[in-house]
Amino acid sequence: MFCSTQELAEKLKAVRYSVVDELLPVIYVAMKLGRPLLIEGPPGSGKTALAHAVAKAAGAPLERLQCYAGINEERAIGKFDEPLQRLFLEAADDAGAVSWEDLRCQLHALTFFTQGPLLRSLLHERPCVLLIDEIDKVDHAFEAVLLEILSEWQISIPKLGTIKAKTIPFVVLTSNEERRIGDPLRRRSFYVRFEHPTVSREQEILELHSGQGFGAHSQVARLARALRGWSLEKPPSIAEILDVVRAVDVMGITEISPEHRDMLLPLLAKTESDRQRILMRDGFAALLADCEGAPRHVEVY
Repeated sequence: MFCSTQELAEKLKAVRYSVVDELLPVIYVAMKLGRPLLIEGPPGSGKTALAHAVAKAAGAPLERLQCYAGINEERAIGKFDEPLQRLFLEAADDAGAVSWEDLRCQLHALTFFTQGPLLRSLLHERPCVLLIDEIDKVDHAFEAVLLEILSEWQISIPKLGTIKAKTIPFVVLTSNEERRIGDPLRRRSFYVRFEHPTVSREQEILELHSGQGFGAHSQVARLARALRGWSLEKPPSIAEILDVVRAVDVMGITEISPEHRDMLLPLLAKTESDRQRILMRDGFAALLADCEGAPRHVEVY
């Protein structure tokens, strides 16, 4: 997908994704070796966005498997389209003189198989990005389904046979750490840890997305750090802080003050308990005071 770490860095920046320098060679080597990235960290720290950014930077297709409790192989890999198979059988019966063996071979082919994201990711003519999002929501049995794909780059499907990859996708596995991912999957992956960005990096991200000329970038970045330090039920994600920047820009605000609390509250609080906390007497003013006390330049982790 990329010829060097420098090209990777330039193209990620072109699609407005900021990544720490230490991570660039990890992404590059993972691509070259065909190894998945397992990224753990809090919600909203940029894990999913990395997969989208790499796909956009490389001009590659993105296949996304959104995990959830109870997900099964049909949702992830696919299943035979039984109504289409019945229509084919009826047409073949009307035509006559077709052997059962020929019919069986035709019915159990990819033509009649509705492909899920895991199978599609192996059949692209050029490498795609495969995002397996929130893998911590599935059980160990489903992890076992992934092992054949990530180890052998093939899928074994009853009646269909073993489908080998045409190209090897770049795989990103994300986890919010609701459950510990099993060791077999960890051993096959490059492990990366994401945290919420420092004030200086968040300011850099805001500038990438909003332009260099907006004066409140520093204050908003420090506001984000103060909010996450409050131990809210749902601390703001990077994407939500970007919404704050866009909102104050639309309103022509160059410096956030306590009078802007009610306008910003729907962007900052996503649960009633968080909303009530910010609405406390002097709550928002205290947040802004924390902003003033937050360091403007913090070393990148």
